[in-house]
Amino acid sequence: MTARLHRRTGFEIELMAPPGHSRQSLARDLADRCGGRVHPVWHQDSEPSLVPDLGRFLHLTQGFEVRRADGTPLCTLVDDVTLLAGLDPAAPAPPGWFRILTDDPRLLSLLAAHSDPGGTLRAALDATAQLWASKVHRHGDVYQLDVAGATIALAAPQGGERERPCEIVTPPLSTDHGAALEELLGPARELGFTIPREAAVHLHVDGAPFREPHALANVVRLFAHWREPLRLLLQTNPACRRLAPLPGPLVDAVAGLPSYDDLRKAAADGGLTKFFDVNLTQLLTDTPIRDTVEIRILPGALHGDDVMHRAALVELLLDRCLDPEPVPAAPADPGAAVEELMHMAARVLAEREDTAT
Repeated sequence: MTARLHRRTGFEIELMAPPGHSRQSLARDLADRCGGRVHPVWHQDSEPSLVPDLGRFLHLTQGFEVRRADGTPLCTLVDDVTLLAGLDPAAPAPPGWFRILTDDPRLLSLLAAHSDPGGTLRAALDATAQLWASKVHRHGDVYQLDVAGATIALAAPQGGERERPCEIVTPPLSTDHGAALEELLGPARELGFTIPREAAVHLHVDGAPFREPHALANVVRLFAHWREPLRLLLQTNPACRRLAPLPGPLVDAVAGLPSYDDLRKAAADGGLTKFFDVNLTQLLTDTPIRDTVEIRILPGALHGDDVMHRAALVELLLDRCLDPEPVPAAPADPGAAVEELMHMAARVLAEREDTAT
């Protein structure tokens, strides 16, 4: 039976371009196929810093939004700093590939608004420099913007084959999820894209139903108490980075029947970020950027069917979380726990089908 999704869902699929190609290559190919256009965009992320006493740099890297002929979004293709295996760190930057670095998220947003991702390295900081009536100084291939004796930003070539990592980000999809994925993955396969060693697929499900305290608590119970069975069932990639069990205070809070405020406080006490097995941060703020539950433990995939079968299973388990009855603890035996997860999903599917008839 073909796997189907019933909820509004978005996907992030991590791939690797073959040597000599890039995420821009795929963007152009996709645009050509649908008669659309490619628009350069900035992608915001962070990376470890080699500067003493500075734990990380925030950076803007070049991504590419693909729109159909009618202007509707097809996908966006961006870098992912966790994808490293097989890249040559000494490779020079191809012509036109650069990044912008700073150490303050407010400055990062300012730089994104005043720098052109489709422009040149030489001009990358000029518009921002004008805001402070300052000048950009060049040091070899690096451009530096200082204000009042403090460095605001750097612009530099982006080598190390960083043009090859490619995370496909879909818009929210309401129907024909599998066909939409194949429209993206089929061309990627034809161009020789592969699944990176560290790859994952991230599944974004509409977050609104999970803001109810009982539903949110059940999501925590599912991903905390059933962590290892879920990873076995979904075949989570052990090389995938930026995954972690949910923080202790949040897990402790769902031992009872917590309120929404209880859960929000427990998440803050536990230092919850997006980099856990499930990203709940957007449910625990009044100003979500992307109001979704993000499931981060699906393995990498290059075929739509592989994504869809796991996503459909996760959707059924999430639907179980909407039931006011607390999700129970997992059996101690891993095999029994995996089997019970399948039974849990099957019961939800049967109820869905009964309702439909």
